[in-house]
Amino acid sequence: MKKISVSELAKLYGYSRQAIYAHINKGNLSKGSDGLIDFSEALRVFGEPQNKANNVNQSQSVNSQNLTEVDLLKQQVDMLERQLNQALLRENQSLERESFYQEQIEAMQRLLEAPKSYIPTSIDLERTQSESTTEEKSEVIAMPKKEPQVNENKRVPIPEHIESEPEKRGFWSRFFKPYE
Repeated sequence: MKKISVSELAKLYGYSRQAIYAHINKGNLSKGSDGLIDFSEALRVFGEPQNKANNVNQSQSVNSQNLTEVDLLKQQVDMLERQLNQALLRENQSLERESFYQEQIEAMQRLLEAPKSYIPTSIDLERTQSESTTEEKSEVIAMPKKEPQVNENKRVPIPEHIESEPEKRGFWSRFFKPYE
């Protein structure tokens, strides 16, 4: 049979010389007295050697597959970046819209909270009178009774100036001056 050196065997099978020597030291592979390895021993340990042409074609096909995968991944990254930019733009627009609407709401609330002039109605007057009479009753009940005095003055003071009630006017008289 044919005998080959350690470096030729390493090239043929694609191993390093150290790997071949490791097999020799373990006893898997035997070396002759001339320092060469029998090819039948190499076939037993490593199997059939593969052609370098196949290795080149396989590596080229693997490289081309890797390149297409890389291109595909780059396209996906670009697409995701565009989507992210669009999402950020939509978010900024929604934040601007939200602040605009918030300002509108605050303006409306200020208008709603504006102080209104209070015009008492006859119902309000009746309520205040009824409240004052209940307060007077509670005060009368709470106060101790006085003994009547014989020379007590029973006059009721009359107010000096009594305001007359304003003349009732209709709806249209607010806008048009009445005939005099």
